[in-house]
Amino acid sequence: MHLAPRVPSRAIAAVTIALLATAVGCAPQPEDKASDKASTSTGTTCAKGKLATQTSGKLTIATDEPAYEPWFEDDKPANGKGFESAVAYAVAKQLGYDKSAVVWQSVPFNKAFAPGVKTFDFDINQVSISTERKKAVDFSSGYYDVRQAVIALKGSKAAKATTIAGLKGLKLGAQVGTTSLNYISDVVKPTQQEAAFSKNDQAVSALKNGQVDAIVVDLPTAFYITSAEVTNAKIVGQFENQGGTPEQFGLVLDKGSDLTSCVTSAVDALRKDGTLAALEKQWLSDAVDAPVLK
Repeated sequence: MHLAPRVPSRAIAAVTIALLATAVGCAPQPEDKASDKASTSTGTTCAKGKLATQTSGKLTIATDEPAYEPWFEDDKPANGKGFESAVAYAVAKQLGYDKSAVVWQSVPFNKAFAPGVKTFDFDINQVSISTERKKAVDFSSGYYDVRQAVIALKGSKAAKATTIAGLKGLKLGAQVGTTSLNYISDVVKPTQQEAAFSKNDQAVSALKNGQVDAIVVDLPTAFYITSAEVTNAKIVGQFENQGGTPEQFGLVLDKGSDLTSCVTSAVDALRKDGTLAALEKQWLSDAVDAPVLK
């Protein structure tokens, strides 16, 4: 899911954030664990630094604006700080592109996985992998396993909820097009119409202003919000993964992209050699456990 203007560093919120249509990032429809490998890559097509990218010799990476913590730091994707910025550069390096060869592009969250030709090589923006989304785009294998969480103001009725049933009578909100919003409609099934916001920071403002009782975001984002943005809020709890398959964020590519298998191989290599785990520990280490809502 996403969130509001940044604040202290991601380390403080090693929090987990992910959101229009199909559904952010934080996210979000029921997610599939892995991606379709739309293209068959060979040693030649995945030659280091010589992929069939948007611009020869360059790797164009997209994300939304603003770029929220703890995924990015200081709203500057190119600085290499924050979990997703660091992951993006690690994938680029694995593909044979150094930092100077990476070009960042701003693409709205929902547009990243909407049907249509893409202007980027891959997008990284807390986009959850799902069967529905894979009808329009390709995904790499997952680079981060995520859960959705509920945030409410301390002392409120919502803050006292300990079960999913305890959330049903509340006014809940989340960013449109995200898994977070799906969890409200599909898991909580509240008696009141859920509120959908175009940006995560709008959902945060609605919570502050009492327009909603609670909001749903990904867990890292929840920790960031409660520790740096709305300090009089608390994490009510997190949801269990639905269907026994963990929700994962994946890199988004054009449908049928020649780069899909190359990028997937790069992500798999980073998981295998421990790079992803190390980056998660560095940037998301403050995101501790939270009560599970059942």
